[in-house]
Amino acid sequence: MSDHVVPHFQNDAGVSVIEIGSQEFMCVGANPPFDHPHVFLDLGNDNEIICPYCSTLYRFAPDLAAGEARPPECVLRDKVA
Repeated sequence: MSDHVVPHFQNDAGVSVIEIGSQEFMCVGANPPFDHPHVFLDLGNDNEIICPYCSTLYRFAPDLAAGEARPPECVLRDKVA
């Protein structure tokens, strides 16, 4: 199994920009069951990327830790305890 966890982000709030502390991540659109296909996005050498499904603009914020987002409610948390 991989020890690399890819953070997932969602945009239920409909914000225009989500700042994230990760270079590689998954966008799910809205919270399930209203999500779109989960798409892997990689910023590469860029600081911004637009999700091709929901058009959310993700912007890298170096002051955030990996897996964190601004606004914080855009992080998709595992609901399994």
